[in-house]
Amino acid sequence: MAVPKRKTSPSRAGMRRSHQALTTQAHSECANCGELKRPHHVCAHCGHYDGREVVAAGKAIKGTVRV
Repeated sequence: MAVPKRKTSPSRAGMRRSHQALTTQAHSECANCGELKRPHHVCAHCGHYDGREVVAAGKAIKGTVRV
């Protein structure tokens, strides 16, 4: 079984992980209520998506069937 001959330095380990940084998530404004929401997702505040009400307002969106 292959074993590294030398310890990987913190600098080298950091360079290897440089692309794993978290990126900021995109948000857009809901056309119905103006709250921030994820693009292509149902608005958590009013339940609207693509100009129509998909989920009744006030209901939990988590666990609902997407149309």
